[in-house]
Amino acid sequence: MVPCVGRAAGGTARGSPSENWTRTEVEAATFADARLHRRFGVLLGQLAVGIGKSIPQACRDWAGAKAAYGFLANSRVSEGDILGGHMAATAERFMASRGVVLLLQDTTEFTYRRASASAIGVTKSVNSGRDAKGRWRHHTLCGLLMHTSLAVTEDRVPLGVTALKVWTRSKCGTAALKRVVNPTRVPIEGKESVRWLDNLRRSVELLGEPGRLVHVGDRESDIYELFCLARDLGTHFVVRTCVDRLAGDGTHTIATEMADARVRGLHRVALRGPEGEAMNVVLEIQARRVHVLPPIGKQRRYPALDLIVLHVTERDRPRGREPIEWKLLTDLPVRSRRDALEKVRWYAMRWKIETFRKILKSGCRAEESRLQSAERIANLLALFCIIAWRVLWLTLAHRADPGATPQTALSEREITVLDRILLIRRSERTEETSLAAYVRKLARLGGYLGRSRDPPPGISVLWRGLSRLADIELGMEVATRPTCG
Repeated sequence: MVPCVGRAAGGTARGSPSENWTRTEVEAATFADARLHRRFGVLLGQLAVGIGKSIPQACRDWAGAKAAYGFLANSRVSEGDILGGHMAATAERFMASRGVVLLLQDTTEFTYRRASASAIGVTKSVNSGRDAKGRWRHHTLCGLLMHTSLAVTEDRVPLGVTALKVWTRSKCGTAALKRVVNPTRVPIEGKESVRWLDNLRRSVELLGEPGRLVHVGDRESDIYELFCLARDLGTHFVVRTCVDRLAGDGTHTIATEMADARVRGLHRVALRGPEGEAMNVVLEIQARRVHVLPPIGKQRRYPALDLIVLHVTERDRPRGREPIEWKLLTDLPVRSRRDALEKVRWYAMRWKIETFRKILKSGCRAEESRLQSAERIANLLALFCIIAWRVLWLTLAHRADPGATPQTALSEREITVLDRILLIRRSERTEETSLAAYVRKLARLGGYLGRSRDPPPGISVLWRGLSRLADIELGMEVATRPTCG
């Protein structure tokens, strides 16, 4: 069952289903002023129908653009206020769902061209080639960093953003510091990586039912303190590891114990090669319970943990590319090949947050903003997160439940417009009233061909389709509006 975008968790409609999908994401938001709440709802709707457009283009006139700029610059508005209603709706969708829900976490950078980095901050220093004398040149990138948690069901349906942290740096570069300070001896509270723990804690507090939640992260989240926090909160994790920690009695490491671990089974997957060619790959899966010790400098503060180590390796070394090799850690039991494949599949779903990030950068064009302060950009990014979630939801929800009604995602007006401008092919008439059929219609507005062997529509054609649908709706409204004089 696909959680409905336009309905409350209990199944009761708030007005007409998805008549204005933003209502569900705005209703529970709390602002210091009711006028800010109304302006937020208007601005979210304008940016959603004008995906990829600048604020003046989305707002259509100077009065609307001025109001938008005023909202983003208001000192009483923060990204937490903007996402408050969406997170409340996410919690409702979580309660309406069943089974395990994955918490995908990731950090991304947003870079901007500015004459001075003082108002926005910096992200990192990069090489820009050599000068005339052969010396390396470096320049500092101006921008913000954003760490996001996204809740996704086992059917790959995104429920929404559960935690968000946006921050800036006054300076960058830690290489010199690492030469004099061992980072493993620094408390986690003094590092930027504490964001992984903070987001996990906030997500569990928001959603409740920690036993249903599984944190999924890449190698950057291979943090021992995170594993201990998950245990304390009663939740779970599947993390790709990059640290060969001490194991057993402390005289050897995890790699030593995994060297003779038996192969639990084989798994065949279909991949695309470097040139786009189809290929089948055989993966070997090893699993073993290991007594993992905390870092040496933190053994008095944190206990040892019994964790499952999963190694997924490609059986035959391929040509022209790196072999597949995943080393995963989880606190969940793995008693069979089926359990092991389940954990591997969960980690593979981490890519959904990469898709979410692509919508932010390529669809919403978040890095093309001309706002001049970090606070205003952070507020705009929070708005874009809600829009990016909706695009991702549209892309994946109809695949999980093709027979769902189109009203779960589209307004009656949007359905009527799609019916008028696009005809469904004869081969699709058996499902012409389904959500999947209307998503294909929407995708065709964005350039989707819908041939028999084409994959389901993706995010790019959908965000282009949504933008074009909004323009068509505006044209139809103008054409039917009575004139004066």
